[in-house]
Amino acid sequence: MDDFKHCAYLDPILTRFENRSDYLVQILREAQDCFGYLHQDAIDYLATKLNLPRARVEGAASFYSFLHLQPPGRYRVLFSDNITDRMLGNQALMERFCRNLWVEPGKPAEDGLVSVDFTSCTGMCDQGPALLVNGHVLTRMSVERVDRISELIRGKVALTDWPHEYFVVADNIRRRDVLLGGDWQAGEPIRAALARGADGVLAEMKLSNLRGRGGAGFTTAVKWESARLAPCQGERAERYIVCNADEGEPGTFKDRVLLNSYADLLFDGMTVAGFAVGATKGLVYLRGEYRYLLPKLLANLERRRIDGLLGTTVCGQVGFDFDIEIHLGAGAYVCGEETALIESLEGKRGVPRVRPPFPVTRGYLGQPTVVNNVETLCKAATIALNGGAWFAGLGTKQSTGTKLISVSGDVEVPGIYEYPFGVSVDRVLNDCGAGNAQAVQISGASGVCLAVHEFGRRIAFEDVPTAGAFMVFGAHRDMFEVARNFSHFFAHESCGFCTPCRVGTALVAKLMDKVASGSGSQYDINEIVSLQRVMQAASHCGLGQAACNPVMDTLQKFRPAYERHLRALDFEPSFDLDESLATSRQLTGRDDSGAHFGQ
Repeated sequence: MDDFKHCAYLDPILTRFENRSDYLVQILREAQDCFGYLHQDAIDYLATKLNLPRARVEGAASFYSFLHLQPPGRYRVLFSDNITDRMLGNQALMERFCRNLWVEPGKPAEDGLVSVDFTSCTGMCDQGPALLVNGHVLTRMSVERVDRISELIRGKVALTDWPHEYFVVADNIRRRDVLLGGDWQAGEPIRAALARGADGVLAEMKLSNLRGRGGAGFTTAVKWESARLAPCQGERAERYIVCNADEGEPGTFKDRVLLNSYADLLFDGMTVAGFAVGATKGLVYLRGEYRYLLPKLLANLERRRIDGLLGTTVCGQVGFDFDIEIHLGAGAYVCGEETALIESLEGKRGVPRVRPPFPVTRGYLGQPTVVNNVETLCKAATIALNGGAWFAGLGTKQSTGTKLISVSGDVEVPGIYEYPFGVSVDRVLNDCGAGNAQAVQISGASGVCLAVHEFGRRIAFEDVPTAGAFMVFGAHRDMFEVARNFSHFFAHESCGFCTPCRVGTALVAKLMDKVASGSGSQYDINEIVSLQRVMQAASHCGLGQAACNPVMDTLQKFRPAYERHLRALDFEPSFDLDESLATSRQLTGRDDSGAHFGQ
């Protein structure tokens, strides 16, 4: 153990997390904060202290994009590369930034001062272009701001001394309904739930017909009741409520607003769920890009404990103990899938589990677990307060209540809009000032792309379901480039567990690049269609199954956008063999037929 004396700085971190291996991701995250990366001695030390195989520790560290096994640069700068950031000019800004600092994308500067790269959507689509610097979000990037940030980095100025306005994140709430426009005090939904009793709360949830707001639309009451009835396993006889706050779907940022300005409603909803299910602990899985919200959320939880809204004897109810802790993600889109999220909560790589068993029977630490997203739990709090019949009277019969929509792209007023379910796409477009729209991507990259003739359709589970994203593309946009951006997103975010997704997403992205370069043909389009069939049928989880959705939709509805890029109808190689000999011909002075291919 003497060899590890220089790793003693990790001991307070391990003590804070009780030397528990299921907190490995959190331990790695805090360990990295000490020096900016995880050196190999730290990996060895943690493996020894946590009694884990070294491969398990390094495997977890290498899985998450915000954890580094090599020094990434004193200033780690990541430009958000969602399609809306591209529409706002993020690529030109990144090129300018790299020129300013003489650094190459993807490689640390020779002096170790800075590294620059792209990252996936940061949840700032309404105020981009955005970037992350050492995990801190900066919004509304411009040429002036990029130049100023370059100067600050050259001067080695601490982030705490950078201009405050660079870090401002606005809620941008544009339309309020019963959720965003409600007026309540922290704890009111809990007291209302206690007055109804656990059975009464479940009865109101059934009456409300609340369906999950993550896009799949599973009935919330069924999930809660299943977890309540499922037996606990082993010595740790405890049920859990997990809040999925890992909204990584491109174009979605509604949960960011709820976490920032409606956290009490979320925590009330989690506590109500805990009361109804018989859970004693809640876990919030907060996406790594929202790390800036963590101090505010932790302070809120501490205030609630002081006020008797968390901890033992919640709201004076003897026998009702419930507390909440926050786990911070480390950059993995796939962890938005509930079983991958649970794997990450347990300190593992975020690889989706085989189901069944489902989380409601065998979830976190093998115990009955309810996983709901932020908006769903906020809605549950309002139902506990106002009743199921009130909620069922909003929206449509199959899609009750209201829906938060994250509007971004070619619109005059991007931001959050709340509507009763059943609102038409046209209505949303009119309200946000999208007078020249040719397409709307609903529910993010894995959702559906609607053309002009479909704008009369409704946002509802029975028509166009959505997790919340509503990205608008004007008539001047190239829909092929939109789909190509999404193809690269899926290739980057594949967890690599199954071959159809790991290989398929990479091949689709390469084929789209070939078409974009002018070397593509109908043959390449046919290859993408073939890959889509394989991935949809054989991928382990929804990421691979949905990865080709944007390509298939745009091929069907915007085919001319593809044909403009095609070189031929038959196969064409993307590598020009004859051109590759041009330098040799020049050096030898030859230009006869023998110095050319195909002549």
